[in-house]
Amino acid sequence: MNLNEFFQDKSIKNKEKIEILSNTVLNGEISLRELLDFASLSKDPVKASCIEALEFSTQVKHDLLDQETFDFITENLSADAPRIKWESAKVIGNTAKNFPENLNDPITKLIENTTYEGTVVRWSAAFALSKILNINDNLKKQAAFTNKRYL
Repeated sequence: MNLNEFFQDKSIKNKEKIEILSNTVLNGEISLRELLDFASLSKDPVKASCIEALEFSTQVKHDLLDQETFDFITENLSADAPRIKWESAKVIGNTAKNFPENLNDPITKLIENTTYEGTVVRWSAAFALSKILNINDNLKKQAAFTNKRYL
């Protein structure tokens, strides 16, 4: 699949493109490396669509991401574009249990995003943080202790 041609095709609506791209990733017709390379060179709306396709893919296949892709998604939690932030947070929420040793940086960035002005960014960050807390008992105990101090 030629991703440039695919995203330039105006006959396919954006939501349909995301669904097609997600299925293409799940079927192995396009590699994560190819998608990351394309997304990293794309403008924000296309990059966000690529990350959204990964979000849909990781809902179905939680172990889809490799470390490099997880790191790419983590970096994009700090993007300027709100849609990139919220789609990245949802991917982190879907896949965090596969990277229990590499959650410090995502947690820091997700906490920063909980104060973002946009509701969807805050909600997505909270979603991802709740998923992380559910898989990590030590973090859950630490969060409970922190909450008791502020009550």
